[in-house]
Amino acid sequence: MTRDEHPRSQDDSEQSGQRVRSDRRAFLAAAGAIGTTALAGCAAVPPGTPTYDKTQNEFSPEIPPYDRTYPDDPEITMFRRGLRRLGYYPDTTVPDAVEVNWQLPVNYIGHTAAKSSPIVTPDGENVIIAADTGRVHAVSTTGEHRWVAETGATNLGIHGTPTIVDGVAYIGGYDGHLYAINVHTGEYVWHTHRRELDWAIAIGSSPAYLDGVLYLMAEYNHPPSGAMWAIDAETGTPLESDHRPVGMPHPSMAIDPETERMVSGSNDGVCYCWEFPSLEPVWEFQTDGEIKGTPPVYEGKTFVGSWDGTFYCLALEDGEELWTFDTGQVVMSNPGVDPEAGVVYVGSDDRQIHALDTETGEQLWSQNVGGSVIGSLTVTPDAVLVGSYDTHMYALEADTGDVRWRVGGNGHATSEVAIHDGRLYYAERGDISGYWDDDDEETVNAPGHAYCLVSDE
Repeated sequence: MTRDEHPRSQDDSEQSGQRVRSDRRAFLAAAGAIGTTALAGCAAVPPGTPTYDKTQNEFSPEIPPYDRTYPDDPEITMFRRGLRRLGYYPDTTVPDAVEVNWQLPVNYIGHTAAKSSPIVTPDGENVIIAADTGRVHAVSTTGEHRWVAETGATNLGIHGTPTIVDGVAYIGGYDGHLYAINVHTGEYVWHTHRRELDWAIAIGSSPAYLDGVLYLMAEYNHPPSGAMWAIDAETGTPLESDHRPVGMPHPSMAIDPETERMVSGSNDGVCYCWEFPSLEPVWEFQTDGEIKGTPPVYEGKTFVGSWDGTFYCLALEDGEELWTFDTGQVVMSNPGVDPEAGVVYVGSDDRQIHALDTETGEQLWSQNVGGSVIGSLTVTPDAVLVGSYDTHMYALEADTGDVRWRVGGNGHATSEVAIHDGRLYYAERGDISGYWDDDDEETVNAPGHAYCLVSDE
């Protein structure tokens, strides 16, 4: 079975079989001439848009310790808890037992990509849940449905996780469009049409945000390829792009301001690295399989899983291979890192969670979780939270891998667990049959739900 296949976009005909691969100057000129068609409040790129100052002179941001997120801003929440994508929640204690406090049906599509993760607004009032139907839901932390926003991503929906900054949620869809939505009302702030992104067909990555700029990967077809984009968060104006990837990229960008590096992966099996914030290409590392997971960055290293069955540790400076760990099966998950303990956790199609020393790659323990792991691992000082294809969400002891508890659901649990104020939020794929079999009718036996877990002690 081939995962994450893209059917042809429903409006591919707009491309007339072609996709522009222009340099930035030509692209801005074309975008200014074309203008924009939007759902509401779309930002067109005006002629003569100033050149983005990539050098950002004297770039020397204050780097918070690893027990705080980066950027250290109370008005920002981001996938994997910040730019470094560690998935680490240092101030959280996972309960010894949990129960489902509330649940909401959101996912109905058979596409097996990891589902979007619920994310809590910075004020702690709402949970924003993007669905594979193309809808974006706002739910109170206690389960009251506040609003729903409709997007144009009605084919394969939304799989990236919103980034929330100053009351605005930024999210791309599998329609190639980028959306900015007011988290209090569900209304559009702006909407960037895919024509402004060189006719992207999908945005599966979760935007990274720093100093007013969003960084993300977009996908293309005819031929399959990708691009990194820098986009003005206030207006949705594209600022810079790099079309090096020759495979459709699903991962999100990870940024390490300390080493001035930004990395991501792609279906072409390459881990790409840019200097940051100049966005100049620095190095590429080729694996023998597709790269689907977002590579976290830590202590001058990045950790990359590949469909070739290998988990790689690479030097951020030059892409040197520092060590590898062989699982023998596809590695698709987003690894989690405990920066205080120096341990990286990763899941695989071998049904195992592996705890590895970040310096040496030595295996500290492994634990069977009953099914393939394609989603994100969430790490706390005492536990690792991970969803499995066996329909359960697991809490594992961080030091031994022993199962603390598991909670069953309807379908495959594939999202990150977002933790806030003692509550745990995650989403799953629906129980769907016939999606990969042309001879059977696709049937949603049970929709995938978003869940809120609380202590049962």
